[in-house]
Amino acid sequence: MAERDRLPGLIFAPVPEGKTVKNRLHLDFRPEDQDAEVSRLLALGARHVDVGQTGEESWVTLADPEGNEFCVLAPRRG
Repeated sequence: MAERDRLPGLIFAPVPEGKTVKNRLHLDFRPEDQDAEVSRLLALGARHVDVGQTGEESWVTLADPEGNEFCVLAPRRG
């Protein structure tokens, strides 16, 4: 089985309406290299967002181009 075919999978479908309220679903991603993944996502159109972080968090909060927030977590410590 190819890596891209692993489950669970997510499908993102565009909708005609804009975001009007807080997200009902919040995604957290845990890449092996947080800095590289944040850079990759920013290059694809994500942006940093302030949702009340203190600056001490081990995650980075971003939003997609439509304003949907998600976090990129630090790698798990063995």
